[in-house]
Amino acid sequence: MTTPWGELALTRFPEDPRDLLRAWDASDEYLLRHLAAEGVDLSGTVVVVGDRWGALATALAPHRPVQITDSFLSQEATRANLERAGVEPGTVRLLTTQDPPPGRVDVLLVRVPKSLALLEDQLLRLAPAVHEGTLVVGTGMVKEIHTSTLQLFERILGPTRTSLAEKKARLIFCTPQPSLVRPANPWPYGYTLPDGIGAVSGRAVVNHAGVFCADRLDIGTRFFLQHLPKSRGSQRIVDLGCGNGVVGTAVALANPEAEVLFVDESFQAVASAEETYRANGVAGHAEFRVGDGLAGVPAGSVDLVLNNPPFHSHQATTDATAWRMFTGARRALGPGGELWVVGNRHLGYHVKLRKLFGYSELVAGGPKFVVLKAVKESGV
Repeated sequence: MTTPWGELALTRFPEDPRDLLRAWDASDEYLLRHLAAEGVDLSGTVVVVGDRWGALATALAPHRPVQITDSFLSQEATRANLERAGVEPGTVRLLTTQDPPPGRVDVLLVRVPKSLALLEDQLLRLAPAVHEGTLVVGTGMVKEIHTSTLQLFERILGPTRTSLAEKKARLIFCTPQPSLVRPANPWPYGYTLPDGIGAVSGRAVVNHAGVFCADRLDIGTRFFLQHLPKSRGSQRIVDLGCGNGVVGTAVALANPEAEVLFVDESFQAVASAEETYRANGVAGHAEFRVGDGLAGVPAGSVDLVLNNPPFHSHQATTDATAWRMFTGARRALGPGGELWVVGNRHLGYHVKLRKLFGYSELVAGGPKFVVLKAVKESGV
């Protein structure tokens, strides 16, 4: 990536030479050009929110910024990119969306997220630290910035306008008004699950901002809950890509002897999963882990993996995440262990499962979704 201060070699995480997707886009470049052209004073506390792969934090490392992200993968990419750029550890302070934000913010740079709810939550959490002299600049591709995006900045921080578009990217300029009466933060958001979905029928669910379908049960998960496997005894089960943890909680309620591991790369998701689990008073044993899928889980240590894989990485449609999840599950499962997957029918996950496991069974099918099962054979 070319910046006003030189070129940077950046990669996504996990690094894959076959991945053609860049670790930055035109909106990152536009923001950096603006900061340099305007001679922005970066000597105060600089906070970078939503930096997707660390491009902004790495470019601004000489100014010791604070990065806030919901993504474990983004945070690991930032660490790797900072190291590649020769930045000393600790120069950039890496925070998650679950950490308390800095008490004062002099420059606030916001990479507009896909989730409007996550943007709302982060702006409300940061607003008390913003003062009249704070420079607030948002950035994103034109297709990511909507009227509702600008309205959020205006409602929470102050008057907002946008720049002209450059290379399909746009900047957001916001003038803070600390005296503005802001709404209360509605996150986390809780609701009661509907009937007819097994063990979690009528149960409580808790969602932090940014979690997929945070205000309702999505139809894919609903279909999965209606066709979950019967778990018995002291099985080790993984809710892989757990989101708000409804699937793992359902299994734990149905089998209190099970040990359930909830895993997601989103800090917001894992916090939601743990609160959902606790809210339902489940008696079993559970572990909650933010990470890159099943990396770090010992090979052959798992009996059952339940997975509803995403097919987007930010704005890009890709099956790379699903493939990593499936390969990670195959490694982590013991002989006879099962991977159960729900997905849109058109995604063709059965083909990938057959390649990996040599076997894929249709457990249930509907007009839009399918539930598939793959079994790890002995010696595989």
